[in-house]
Amino acid sequence: MTFFSHPFWSVGFRPFFSLACLSGMALPLFWALMYSGEMALPQQAFSTVQWHAHEMFFGFGWAVLGGFLLTASKNWVQIRGYHGAALALLTLAWLVERIAMWFGGSWPAPLFLLCVNAFLGTIVAMLVWTLVRHHRQDTYKDNIFFMVVLPLFALAKYWMLQPAHFHVGVSMTLGLFRMAFLLMLERTLTQFMKAVFQVDILRHPVLDNAIKGLGLGLVFESLLPTAVMEGGAIVLAALLLFRLCFWHPFKGLRRIDIGVMYLGYVAIVIQLLLLAAQGMGMMPWVGSMPVHVFTFGAMGLIIPAMLIRIAKGHTGRKVMFDAADRAVLWIMIAGFVFRIVAPQLGPERYPAWVDLAAACWLACFAILAWRYVPFLIRPRVDGKEH
Repeated sequence: MTFFSHPFWSVGFRPFFSLACLSGMALPLFWALMYSGEMALPQQAFSTVQWHAHEMFFGFGWAVLGGFLLTASKNWVQIRGYHGAALALLTLAWLVERIAMWFGGSWPAPLFLLCVNAFLGTIVAMLVWTLVRHHRQDTYKDNIFFMVVLPLFALAKYWMLQPAHFHVGVSMTLGLFRMAFLLMLERTLTQFMKAVFQVDILRHPVLDNAIKGLGLGLVFESLLPTAVMEGGAIVLAALLLFRLCFWHPFKGLRRIDIGVMYLGYVAIVIQLLLLAAQGMGMMPWVGSMPVHVFTFGAMGLIIPAMLIRIAKGHTGRKVMFDAADRAVLWIMIAGFVFRIVAPQLGPERYPAWVDLAAACWLACFAILAWRYVPFLIRPRVDGKEH
């Protein structure tokens, strides 16, 4: 067996879900230490807050999104997909970006820009090329939204690292991830509810496309007139709530592995309503609630369940959530409470709540790494190649 023929490089979720587990452990911990003053970021042209936002979205977030899309897109268009040396080079580019984001402050500007953009530029080009080249056999015709959304991440990333445009970069990045989750939730919950509860959830092209169209428009929320942003956020939240009524949420909440998907859906609705309230000047909360309701409520709750399902199912194992898997999801629910709810009740202990929330991420992804990285580095148990 050669290096590039190792099972680890056979399909995209293997290296990138491993990286997601490791970064999910480390990055929130590093931020908590920075926030408390126990750790300092080496000299950079950007602030520690910029580093934290960039690394959670483009480090952790894109390890997850990249691994998912590299795996899902090949299934959508029925091809072999990127593997071997291509995946190894992408993994190396992701690692180089993390090094540059930590140590690259004194590097020559061209070298720094190359190192922090190589991964995103390459993986976006690969994914879009897959969808464009094989569009005739694409199972999902609304992948046109991914073709638009994915390249926009490069612009959002650029703005996030510019102090004068940091807010624009964060809001745009969040909007792009929100779009990705809206697309994925439509597809996964349709399948899960049919398979587990034998029920069909409402899927109407006009409603679904209105939701995705509004979601795409709100990617540019920080650039829109305030009244337009507020109205768009409220309408999108209302459409999502209307559709949720026909998605059998009480059935879904009977099982935590599916229930967290519904909780993540609701978190998106709440984030939109908080965004509208913030635009109106109504901000009676402590901390950056609109951002963290999404990062903890949508990303934090949905991603661990997704990692477990894919790590088991795509390595030939039966997708059943055992006690340890369910414990991981409860840990992340606790992290949401510590980061979002507790500061509103005890704002004077805000740093402690940040530490506890970071500890939940560390515990969650440490358990996932311990349990599932061994699956990701071994051949499938059913004898299939990938």
